[in-house]
Parts: sequence; structure tokens; C-alpha cells
Amino acid sequence: MGYFLLTGSTGLVGRYLVRELLESGYDLAVVVRSSKLESASERFDGVMRYWESELGYALPRPVVLEGNLTSPGLGLADEDRHWITKHCDAVIHVGASMVFREDQYGEPFRTNVGGMENILQFCREAELRRFHHVSTAYICGLRNGRILESDVDLGQELGNVYEQSKLRAEKLVRQADFEELTIYRPASVVGDYRTGFVTTTHGFYLPLQLAHIVADKIYVGDMNERFMGLLGLVGNEGKNLVPVDWLSKAIGKIVTRPALHGQTYHLASPKPVAVATIQRIIQQAIESYHPKALRAPGNVDLSTYESLFHEYMRIYQSHWRDDPKFDLTNTSAALPELPCPEMDEAALMRIARYPIERNFNLSSFKRLEPSFDVASYLSDKILSADQFVTTATRCNLQVNGRGGGQWQIWLYNDRINRIERGFDQDEANKCYMTSATFDLLRNGQLTVAESIGAGRLVIEGDPNRRKSLASALEKFVSVI
Repeated sequence: MGYFLLTGSTGLVGRYLVRELLESGYDLAVVVRSSKLESASERFDGVMRYWESELGYALPRPVVLEGNLTSPGLGLADEDRHWITKHCDAVIHVGASMVFREDQYGEPFRTNVGGMENILQFCREAELRRFHHVSTAYICGLRNGRILESDVDLGQELGNVYEQSKLRAEKLVRQADFEELTIYRPASVVGDYRTGFVTTTHGFYLPLQLAHIVADKIYVGDMNERFMGLLGLVGNEGKNLVPVDWLSKAIGKIVTRPALHGQTYHLASPKPVAVATIQRIIQQAIESYHPKALRAPGNVDLSTYESLFHEYMRIYQSHWRDDPKFDLTNTSAALPELPCPEMDEAALMRIARYPIERNFNLSSFKRLEPSFDVASYLSDKILSADQFVTTATRCNLQVNGRGGGQWQIWLYNDRINRIERGFDQDEANKCYMTSATFDLLRNGQLTVAESIGAGRLVIEGDPNRRKSLASALEKFVSVI
């Protein structure tokens, strides 16, 4: 199996899917756009540093490709396009714009529809024939009752531009000529079931954030009643909430089991949460975790904040409605061992607590330069292309941790003859170490034999070739 090509890796669902696939041992390449302040690699480094701090150990580093969904050809350099064609055999398209009101840049259509057109064209050119698309359960629009996983466009009225853009995107990908097309339709995504970690504030977080903003001025119970009243909710409506860690695990299991491909999956809960419960949790969470929250009704004139209520309501009113019943036939059959966890009050409190305690400042880790960047170091040691010879000793090298990555290494006459990003999937010989071990080797503080003996360097492959590969690595270390 080749590399998975993933979009949306810096978003909430995407970053969890990165962890899921890496921990399961799959090779991954990510398309990441740069920002005004950070390169694509620097942006993605924040994702990896979070997981490594959370897990307590170094992870393999995906191949990072700078690009943009909204650009033709995904904005990729020619070298990166060639690399994808050579190494990738499946796409996981998670990247999307969560905008509920069209903005001056044409979002969400620019990313969700235009981006889909761009990635489909790229797949045709790169001959990528297996496609996994993360859509949304809410392409059903304002329909009521039972929504089948086979339902797509039944002429339904759609509640907002986000739903419109996602339906158009799903129709586009269904019209494409893939050998395998698998579609995932999540319900309303919330933070990590265990930790509450979240990076975006949509859906459940809308009234929570509003309550947080005005908690020192308005009693949250009064705000809840007023806001939900403006939305026309009485409390018995159900919202289908799914934690992101379960969602990513479900997608990861289906992605990596070919027998499950070619279907559409509603990734939703069989037990929606009543709006009245959400109201109660919001009040309890604000009163418990907001340092300045009013604890009793006051004499504040709520009409003073009417414009703020209406602004929030206008954007999300169509989302805050009684959810239909999402049919789970395919999902239940595919993942009987992985039911969606029930979002009980304890789980909801954890999910509410996380953003409140951080004052809704959910930004990623601050940019840090790696103490040692293996990729940059190796690139300075490569011989010119005209010196490449086919008789060179070759192995796959994986360096986990900051500054690490995956490469194919060719050694000839005690020199690095050639280096390429990514593994050769047909090469059985693989070497694994962390960036810290690599740094010790290059500085002469460890030998290859010592590293192997201490378990800091692992060589896989043909037992008869391990000795020769270790010898080649000794030469490799002497070069660097």
C-alpha cells in the first residue's frame, strides 16, 4: 500500500485522523497551505507537537506538501505533483470551510465546491483512483424523519450556504469516475470525549460562546432562555453530537479496511442530546468555570443585547433545529465494535469546560524551530544527480519526532549517493530512529551498534541483509 494523501490535516477532524493513521502504522502525506506567518511545514509542526506532548512519545513525520485547495493543481510545485503520482494511491479529503454565511471571499463555496473541482481534476491527472470524502450528515437540509445513507439530492430545502456547498461537493465527487469512492457523513462534531480538546467553535459551541461573552453581565439562565426562544426551540429537540476522537477512529478503521470501501456512512449517534440538556450544561459549565459569571438573575435589560443575540441567531438559526434520525445501517454493520459513545452530562461538561477555561483562545502551539532538522541536514549531503549509480546500497529511513521524516537513502563508496522523500513501498529494508538519536549519531556520541543495542535504532528487513545494512549505516554516519 502506498501513501494516503490527506487534505485538511490542520483542522479538528484532520489532525485527529493524522494521529489515528500514524499510530496505526500507515504512511501519510499531507497537503497544507502556508500562512502569512508560517510555512506549510511550520503550521503542520504545531499539529505534531500537540500529539507528541499528549502521547508522550515521538511520532513518524508525514511528508508535508505545500498547497492550497482553492488553487488549480492544488497549488503544488511540479516536484510535489510528481512525488504524489509516484507514491500515493488514495486520497482522504477532509479539508472544508465551515462558514454558514457566504463571505466576501466566496466561502464556503470557494473551498468546498471549487476545492472539490480542483482535487478531482488533480486526481484525474495523477491517476489517483481511490477516494475518501468527508461530507456532512446535514446535506439532508431541512428534511425530517429517517435519512438513509443512500439519500443524496431529493430536492430537499437546504438550511444554509454550508449545507448547499457540501451537497454540491458530494454530488461532484459522486459523478467522478473512481474505482473506489467512500463517503463519510458526520453529524455535529464536538471536542475530544476524554479531554474536551477542540480547535473550532461551531454547533454546540455557539450558545456556549455567547454565554461566555456575556456571563459577567447577564445571568446565563436568562440568556439561555432568550437565545433559545429566538431560535424557536422549546427544549425537546435533539442535537446529534459526535466526539472528534470517536469520529476519527471510525473514519480511520474504514479507510484502512478495503472490504468496507465503496459505501456511504452516517457517522452519527443513535442518541441525540436534548436541547434542554444542552441549556442546562451551558449554565452549569459557565457557573462552574467562568471566573466572573453571575450566579443569580439580575436587573439587566436583555433588550440591550438583542442585536448580539440576533447576529448569532442569524448565522446559525438553520443549524439549531431538531435533527432528523440518521440511518446507521452501513456504519453499524461496518463497525459493530465501535459504537458512538453517549454524550451524557459528564461528557458534555468536559467538552464545555475546555474552551471556557481557555477563554475560547483555541490557537495552536506557538511556532518553534526544531533543535535539529534532519531533512535540511541531509539535503546538504546529497551528491549531484550525475553521480548517481544503480549499485548503491538502499534503505528506507524513518526519523520520528521534530525535524524528522521519511526518506529513501542510497549509499555508495561511503557517500550519500541519493536521497528521496518518502518510502519506497517495495523496499523491505527499513531503519527507524528518533531525531534525537540521529543527532547523537552525527555528533559521534553514539555508534550504530550502541544504538541498536540500546533499542534506539531498529532495522527491519531480510535477516541476511541486516548486518550489511548496519555496516552501510556506519558508513552513512561517518558521512554525516
